[in-house]
Amino acid sequence: MSGKDDTGTPNTGERIDADEREEAKRRLLAQAEAERIPVEETTRAVPDRRWRGEP
Repeated sequence: MSGKDDTGTPNTGERIDADEREEAKRRLLAQAEAERIPVEETTRAVPDRRWRGEP
């Protein structure tokens, strides 16, 4: 059995699983976008002067 019925369409359970996966993916992407820090708000790390070898 290939997991499909005689008409060649996916089983109801498989459609529900696929829909749930898509919804979970959308939720994760929305959460990641909400927690994203824009590049403009980040700072570049600069080594402390005493570690750069300057007197």
